[in-house]
Amino acid sequence: MILRTFGWSFGITAVGLVAALLLGGPKALFLVAILTILEISLSFDNAVVNAKILERMSDFWQKVFLTVGVAVAVFGMRLVFPLLIVGITAKLSPFEAIRLANEGGSVDTPGTYANLLHEAHPDIAAFGGLFLLMLFLDWVFDAEREYQWLTWLERPLARAGELEGIAVAVALVALAVAAEVQADHPEDVLLSGVLGMVTYLVVGGLGSLFEAGSDDEVEEQAPRSRSGVAVATGRAAFFLFLYIEVLDASFSFDGVIGAFAITDDIYIIAAGLGIGALYIRSLTVYLVHQGTLSEYKFLEHGAHWAIGALAVILLVSIGTEIPEVVTGLIGVGFIGAAMLSSLALNRRTAADEVEKVHV
Repeated sequence: MILRTFGWSFGITAVGLVAALLLGGPKALFLVAILTILEISLSFDNAVVNAKILERMSDFWQKVFLTVGVAVAVFGMRLVFPLLIVGITAKLSPFEAIRLANEGGSVDTPGTYANLLHEAHPDIAAFGGLFLLMLFLDWVFDAEREYQWLTWLERPLARAGELEGIAVAVALVALAVAAEVQADHPEDVLLSGVLGMVTYLVVGGLGSLFEAGSDDEVEEQAPRSRSGVAVATGRAAFFLFLYIEVLDASFSFDGVIGAFAITDDIYIIAAGLGIGALYIRSLTVYLVHQGTLSEYKFLEHGAHWAIGALAVILLVSIGTEIPEVVTGLIGVGFIGAAMLSSLALNRRTAADEVEKVHV
């Protein structure tokens, strides 16, 4: 199972590391390995949330996620997207942006590719932060979850979710505060944040709309996933795919920006982060096939709290430098705590069943 799911990841890792060694020597090999670890540590919570979405997609769309989706993640988000951002914000042609990327240069040197991308960070952080914040708020204000992890906090928040539009209201207040307190150019940050929120609402809303329409038409014949969840097909599956791609993009923002603190070579960054992204996608499929989310009840909770923390970190990072290690440790901390809580719940459940048998 592991080899079948992670085989491509292992193979591409070997090719990537050998290519880095041959083209750039031991230093390039080391940097690619470090960036791969950085991407995996920052995005483990992404895999958990993606798995929840992916289990609602057919085997065909799961394969699309691992093929076309990987191409978008590796070449689109880790290579093309930074070039587009630099070109748009600095009003440069695509060729000029590529020239700057090839020239390299320190993030502290004005006019370099790394510096221009760093200057665009507030707008990027606002877009990604609001997208992820909306995802977290929609989840935490949902009163229909079967299990609650941090009950002392999740229960009152779920009750507050009965107020219509509360997620949008809270997100807009958070954006306004971040723009006023953290941003040098509040109007740009506000616009980017609103666009992030609109993207979340439009893509997620269209996916839900078409999924609901499919369920109404073929509710009894709808295919089921391994965990018994109704599988989306047609347009519903397509919009779920778009949603999961935008979600992945939002998670990648901090890694792409932070990578320039390690190296200013865009190709090494794309290689390292791309290999890491491939592992995250393989891990997502593995979680779905193993039924891990149903076995460890609180894992999804930990991932969403990690997403909420990442959203806050992105908004704070608009005006304050935050080391990537802090982001990674917070995400891993939430996931680890949720895993331990899930194991404790499983032990209690097993003990209760044994006690019922003896009674």
